[in-house]
Amino acid sequence: MDLHSFLRAIPKVSLHCHLEGSVRAETFVELAGKHGVELPEGVDPEDPYDYPDIYGFLNVYNLVGQSVRERDDFRRITYETLQEAAEHSVRYREMLWSPMDHFQVGVAYETAIDGIIDGIRDAQSDFGIECRMIADINRMQAPEAGLEMVQHVVDNPREDLIGIGLDYAEADYPPERLWKSYRLAERHGLHRTAHSCEDGPPRNVETCLELLGCERIDHGYLVLGDDDLVQRCADEGVVFTCCPVSTAWVYFDDDLANHPIKDMAARGLKIMLDCDDPPMFKTNPSNDYIVAADYMGFGPADFRQFVLNGIDGTWLDEPTKRRWRLEWSREIDELITQLDDGP
Repeated sequence: MDLHSFLRAIPKVSLHCHLEGSVRAETFVELAGKHGVELPEGVDPEDPYDYPDIYGFLNVYNLVGQSVRERDDFRRITYETLQEAAEHSVRYREMLWSPMDHFQVGVAYETAIDGIIDGIRDAQSDFGIECRMIADINRMQAPEAGLEMVQHVVDNPREDLIGIGLDYAEADYPPERLWKSYRLAERHGLHRTAHSCEDGPPRNVETCLELLGCERIDHGYLVLGDDDLVQRCADEGVVFTCCPVSTAWVYFDDDLANHPIKDMAARGLKIMLDCDDPPMFKTNPSNDYIVAADYMGFGPADFRQFVLNGIDGTWLDEPTKRRWRLEWSREIDELITQLDDGP
């Protein structure tokens, strides 16, 4: 077995993947046509996922959100991304989604979440993959809109919806703007994460941990600019959900060999790997592992640790985490023995 085959085969958890960013290009174009969403000039229906920067990406991401409107649309896109994940040995996913995008075109929260749950159930039955959902706040909207979204989550509880997150462009939209939303989520027992330090200063990570009560950090690369904070996060075992391909494309000039993930691991930060918005960045759950091996020099033992870090970062109960760590460690160790060059 070569290293790439090993990386496709190892069991994986997924903690940083966006539902709307996982919609297949052909599904997006079909749903846009179904609901009369016109693709703006410059968006090629043959290749709609092509953009020059983060803002171009977010424009297309918004269009995808506006094209998913009916309960069965949500079932379909959830099922399709979980099908792909299962094909790449993802066994458990805590998936982010963006209710506020759908609110803009009049989609009721209940319609969206119940369609998503339909897709989760169908995918688990057909492929054995488990999934839970995280409702993401669009930080570029007014803080009041974020609070309203969390209130929707609180007022319409579903056991499959277990937490909230914070995404969209970080620059000029610091996390403290959403402190009321996070306090509301905490009072109602929802888990909490946030995109931070992808294009914002290190203090944003500290704000997320201290003020928002985040239990893990999505991305977090620019935390490396504060040595004391890096040491604190390493000492406390804060899990960072890192996405090599998407962030190299958007923020680091496609320079995978010098991606901050290398230094994060070298400095003792607890990272796991994921694929962010797979079709939108021409990647998949295995490919982000593969580029980390090919460009960053990580080996089998590193990926074993990244998987275990991912288990630790889930919001599962502790007995399940302990059992998976034991069982998956044995499984990965057995796969390591099958590598062409040996363990």
